[in-house]
Amino acid sequence: MSSIVLGVSGGVAAYKAAFVLRAFTEAGHDVRVVPTPGALHFVGAATFEALSGNPVTTDVWSDVPDVAHVRIGQGADLVVVAPATADLLARAAMGRADDLLTATLLTASCPVVFVPAMHTEMWLHPATQENVATLRRRGAVVLPPAVGRLTGPDSGPGRLPEPADIAALATVVLEHGAEALAQDLAGRRVLISAGGTREPLDPVRYLGNRSSGKQGYALARVAAARGAEVVLVAANVELPAPFGVRVVAVGTAEELRTAMHAEAKDADVVVMAAAVADFRPATVAGAKLKKDSASEPDSVALVRNPDVLAELVGSRPAGQLVVGFAAETGDADGDVLTHARAKLARKGCDLLVVNDVSAGQVFGRSENSVVVLAADGSAAAVPHGSKDAVAAGIWTTITPQLPPPPPR
Repeated sequence: MSSIVLGVSGGVAAYKAAFVLRAFTEAGHDVRVVPTPGALHFVGAATFEALSGNPVTTDVWSDVPDVAHVRIGQGADLVVVAPATADLLARAAMGRADDLLTATLLTASCPVVFVPAMHTEMWLHPATQENVATLRRRGAVVLPPAVGRLTGPDSGPGRLPEPADIAALATVVLEHGAEALAQDLAGRRVLISAGGTREPLDPVRYLGNRSSGKQGYALARVAAARGAEVVLVAANVELPAPFGVRVVAVGTAEELRTAMHAEAKDADVVVMAAAVADFRPATVAGAKLKKDSASEPDSVALVRNPDVLAELVGSRPAGQLVVGFAAETGDADGDVLTHARAKLARKGCDLLVVNDVSAGQVFGRSENSVVVLAADGSAAAVPHGSKDAVAAGIWTTITPQLPPPPPR
């Protein structure tokens, strides 16, 4: 069990902090909520106390014998401030200690994650951007805000990411340190495919596969957190869109192919994490095929789908990195890595992320482990962990392979 401090500053998005808190406690962590006085105008202390099982106070004059303004930060394994308002970011950047939360930030030696939420004008103001840069330079993680509906009719960058995204990314930092969400993809354009294509046989049935899209979505979420502009081509995925990511929904292999070629032109990195059907029915019936009827087929003729990954490799612009995925099992002809190396050579991509899917140990699960093969023959193992943690390990392997970013 880890000790987490959840700081909550005074913005209307403070209500989402209760859901972040619940995610942490359900994962087994001990959470101490430290709100600012302004935060308690939005969510009462009783809510945070009931959900955390710990006392809540805002000032340094409570629990004086325990020296809480020092002890809380010293004993934390992770500090997450969600929401982090413009005022809180400014006070943290200046090193202020005028309430319990800012004092805690000054005494914490563990990783610190700020999750900004404010109106667009406040987020884009040069003062806020300088404060963010200062905090990042000091080693803190400052997530980019989501884009969407704000208070009232306003919309734009400044929305607090959804609690599930916050909890997932904070857990990556807790387990692997602030460097797991380094801003090494800032200014990069990333294209990722995820999910599994479905090839219709009739209006009811299709040929498909077991890919849930979870690993591709984790790759997109972590890339956005590391500063990238991310487009996610999602094939039949029933997951909420990761914050800061533009999602293009597709169904079939041909639809995925069209979307990937359209979006790949300006991408620095293309990651083909989707499971694309190798074959599709040669004909699609206009009505449901019924048993014991004239329409019942004796067999289903299949035609080969285009090799989207190979096409992307063949048409990529100079400097673009192309990363493939391989879901493999061993057999009499070789083990998982033997088959994966053959696929890497056949596809011609720069890197290949290899999943051992034997015995159903990857599809639909929340955890994973992979090996990243490079064209030069090297292999980097990403150890078992949450799919977000694995995504961070994959990006840590990919990023050093990128050429310097071109001028925009």
